[in-house]
Amino acid sequence: MKNAGLFVKHALDCIERILAYTEGGRAAFMSSGLIQDAVIRNLQVMCESVSRVSEDIRSEHPEIEWRGITGLRNILVHDYLGVDFELVWQVVESRLPDLKSRLEALLASL
Repeated sequence: MKNAGLFVKHALDCIERILAYTEGGRAAFMSSGLIQDAVIRNLQVMCESVSRVSEDIRSEHPEIEWRGITGLRNILVHDYLGVDFELVWQVVESRLPDLKSRLEALLASL
């Protein structure tokens, strides 16, 4: 359980960084390679940390889209030349706040 907590905490740290990097909104994200690189790197690390949570804990928390997170990681790592920044922005804007809440609840339960 301790390792799961460390992985979840690390993922939450990455989410916090992403949210800080994107405070300037979509236009700032789309116009800055530096922000895009920082967001993508933290998404990769966040996904990797989440993927290390044990299968037992994952099965106890179906409210978290474990497969989707792993799929995003694979796209970001293996299809780096074809990353769709519109899709990345949608993830940041629409999915991360909910994931953050769910991971915080998971961390509190560990």
